[in-house]
Amino acid sequence: MVEQIEILATELGPVKAALLATVFTWLMTALGASIVFFFKTVNRAFFDSMLGFTGGVMIAASFWSLLNPSLEYAKDIYPVFPWAPVAGGFLLGGLFIFGLDKLLPHLHINFQKSETEGLPTTWHKSTLLLLAITLHNIPEGLAIGILFGAAAQGLDGTTIAAAVALAIGIGVQNIPEGMAVSMPLRRNGASRFKAFWYGQLSAIVEPMAGVLGAFAVLYMKNVLPFALSFAAGAMIFVVVEEVIPETQRDKYTDLATLGFMLGFVVMMILDVSLG
Repeated sequence: MVEQIEILATELGPVKAALLATVFTWLMTALGASIVFFFKTVNRAFFDSMLGFTGGVMIAASFWSLLNPSLEYAKDIYPVFPWAPVAGGFLLGGLFIFGLDKLLPHLHINFQKSETEGLPTTWHKSTLLLLAITLHNIPEGLAIGILFGAAAQGLDGTTIAAAVALAIGIGVQNIPEGMAVSMPLRRNGASRFKAFWYGQLSAIVEPMAGVLGAFAVLYMKNVLPFALSFAAGAMIFVVVEEVIPETQRDKYTDLATLGFMLGFVVMMILDVSLG
């Protein structure tokens, strides 16, 4: 099955493959959001565990799928200070999300309306939750697109299979992200369809970011180490600044930590076995 997907992705080319992969991750978000058609609430212990799982997947993907191949490739094209473009890309990726975090009004999952971040606004809580998850999804889409582009360039340590593995891992962790938007809306009285609509909408940015990432690196081979580490820095910033704090707001912190470790291991296995 994986070999067939790899052949298909190769035939499609990196941009179309990135689009297909990020549409898959979008659909997985929609799958999570669809839970509102069956339940109005989700057990908090389960929810925090799944958020922890999300963080573990993102951290593992940042190293195994992005930073590690970035460092290996930088050694070949930048013999003097190969770490420089990797370190610079990593820091700028974090600063990019930091800037969006300060400008875009949003509200973290499990936080009160009074804790809204970004520019002051009177927007509804549901809109702020949607924007928070959208922030999560920008670096995820970029990471998938950049990795497909890097694989197409023949970058050591990157393959189509590794890009597919990354898409699978991010897709799995998108399920709780879809729930994170739709369930609070349903609990606050929104209709099932409206709650589902906003939940799936949070991931619509992933195909856009994926295509942008693949297209950019396809024509700029020498900046691949920078691009890969940029995506890694963006994802790690999201995990440390948003995902982890969201799991520490209740009494289920140990379960959230175990979920994080499980997510890390699952993504590591996917990347090593498929990539």
